[in-house]
Amino acid sequence: MTVLHATASAPSIPAYSPSGNECALFEKAWTRQLPLLLKGPTGCGKTRFVSHMATKLGLPLSTVSCHDDLSAADLTGRYLLKGGDTVWVDGPLTRAVRDGGVCYLDEIVEARKDVAVVLHPLTDDRRILPLERTGEVLEAPLGFMLVVSYNPGYQNLLKALKPSTRQRFVAIEFDFLPKAEEIAVVATESGLDEARVAPLVELARRLRALKGHDLEEGVSTRLLVYCACLIDSGMPMREAVRAAMIEPLTDEPDVRTALLEVADATMR
Repeated sequence: MTVLHATASAPSIPAYSPSGNECALFEKAWTRQLPLLLKGPTGCGKTRFVSHMATKLGLPLSTVSCHDDLSAADLTGRYLLKGGDTVWVDGPLTRAVRDGGVCYLDEIVEARKDVAVVLHPLTDDRRILPLERTGEVLEAPLGFMLVVSYNPGYQNLLKALKPSTRQRFVAIEFDFLPKAEEIAVVATESGLDEARVAPLVELARRLRALKGHDLEEGVSTRLLVYCACLIDSGMPMREAVRAAMIEPLTDEPDVRTALLEVADATMR
C-alpha cells in the first residue's frame, strides 16, 4: 500500500488545466460533504486534479494507491506489537476521518471487495466509520471528504464498481484534453516547445484510437510528458517515443512493431 501525506508547509498549487466545471463541482461537493467519484482513463489527470484541489482549498491530503491485496484493515487500522505491547494503529482512512481532510483512494476497483463495505457508511447521510476491532464508531467531521477514482475502460467482471457503490458518489468523468490544450500542458510540464510537442500529441491520439483493438490502454498524458522530457534532455525523438510511448503499451513484438510503424509515419 502506498500512502502519501501532505507536508506541514504550504506547497505551491499543482498545475492543472480544467476541461469543464470539475473544479467548481469539487468545491461544491466539499462544501456539502458529498463523496466524489472520478472516472476516466489512466493518466488523464485525475490524481493531479485531486492534488490541485486539495492544495487550493488548503486541505490535508492522504492518497492511497489501491491494489489487489489492499484490504479494509489496511485502510482502517490494526493491532500491532510495539515494545511488547499490543497497540492499535490507525490506517490512512481512519486518520483522515479523525483529523479531517481529503482521503483519496486511487483505482478503487483494484482493492479487495471488503473495502467497499467499509466505505458505505461513510458515503451516505450517516458519515460514520465503524471500527469493529476497537468498538469505536467515528463520525466524520465537516472537514472530511472521501474521493475515489477508477478507470471504467479497464475492467472485467471481477473488477467492476458495483452500482450500489457508484450511486453513493457524485461523479465526474475525465478524458484526455483537446489537442491544443494537451499540447500546451505537455509543453509546460516538460519544457519542450509546443512545435516539437505537437507531433507527439498527434501520435498519442492515433494510438488512443487503437484502444480495444490492439491495445488495452492508450497513451496517457503522463507518458506524453515523459516522452517530451526525454526529448528536451537531448534524446533523439524516435528513441524517446519508443521508450515512453510504445514500450509501456505492449509486450507483444508484433504489436510493438506495428506501433513503431505508426509512429514513424506520424513523426515524418
